[in-house]
Amino acid sequence: MKLTILRDQLNESIQHVSKAISSRTTIPILSGIKIDATPKGVTFTASDTDISIQSFVPLEEDDIQIVDLINTGSIVLPAKFFIEMVRKLPSDQIEIEAGEHHQTTIRSGTAEVQLVGFDPEEYPLLPRIDEHKVISMASDLLKSMIRQTSFAVSTSETTPVLTGVLWSLTENNLKLTGCDRHRLATRETRMETPPEQQFQNVVISGKTLSELNKILPDQSTLVDIVISETQVLFKLNHVLFYTRVLEGAYPDTSKLIPQQFQTQMTIRAKSLMDAIDRAYLLSREDKTNIVKVVMNEDSTIEVSSSSSELGKVKESLPISNHSGDYLKISFNSKYMLDALKVIDCENVCIGFTGPMNPIVIQPEDGTKILQLILPYRTTN
Repeated sequence: MKLTILRDQLNESIQHVSKAISSRTTIPILSGIKIDATPKGVTFTASDTDISIQSFVPLEEDDIQIVDLINTGSIVLPAKFFIEMVRKLPSDQIEIEAGEHHQTTIRSGTAEVQLVGFDPEEYPLLPRIDEHKVISMASDLLKSMIRQTSFAVSTSETTPVLTGVLWSLTENNLKLTGCDRHRLATRETRMETPPEQQFQNVVISGKTLSELNKILPDQSTLVDIVISETQVLFKLNHVLFYTRVLEGAYPDTSKLIPQQFQTQMTIRAKSLMDAIDRAYLLSREDKTNIVKVVMNEDSTIEVSSSSSELGKVKESLPISNHSGDYLKISFNSKYMLDALKVIDCENVCIGFTGPMNPIVIQPEDGTKILQLILPYRTTN
């Protein structure tokens, strides 16, 4: 194999696929990036068996010659050194030549690097997916939906299915759900699809979705999502992102969401977030993260926290559209901050069903985002 490739396109591709490289792999060849040079272009592949990413670089695009292919072939290069080396090479063009015994020479400007590669024949094959269930959606919407739900997944491996985000598409409604037993995040969007394309109980690791979000473009380009029983494939322009579906049945979280509220209020999201953030500083020092909210009859709320060593912080904020009882309620300030950060709306509506029942936060503009956190019981 011998080719010359533009450094920027090479760097972009290997940065994409590097997100599938695990530092803890017990299979040495999976610490490498596979390079396949064909008459159509160059494909870069990385995998940790849970996720696999492929990035394709065509010979030319937009009348710009990207790859000068001299000989076709394949090689697997150690990812850590290859990625670092490409970033530091001096010239805009990089030549890669794989010779006997997988010895590979990389040339750029006055620099020449020798790397010992792996046998590409030993590299595992990528999953084969039947493309029976395929949905398409805008990448910016997909990015938002992942951002608004994946933070709420569990970090404990004791219940592996809760470390993932539940995807379901029923009655032309796509819904993503993240839950760690203490909080819940859901995001829905309308999606017109035929019945045979719809699905339930597809759970994808929250960590994996966070890696996918780093690759997804911010622009409104279409992403094809291929769903199978054990794998999901996200097809972007020149990038294929495969991920394993987590095993197990996701619990029914709909029972957690109150249907009626004892108290409701509307408040400016940023004002509340800033006040809780200031209170969080003190609550964090006490290692409790507990912030208390007291509703007053003068259409204000009092946000406060205290530390046994440092003191107290207290702040008053105006609220609107208050209805129902005046409550005192305590909650995990970090959970509330996480929930507020992903709601892109000036005002939020917060519903309460008593001091020890779930708190529900939703945007005032009607976007189908729902954040739920459980309150804390405090002695006072």
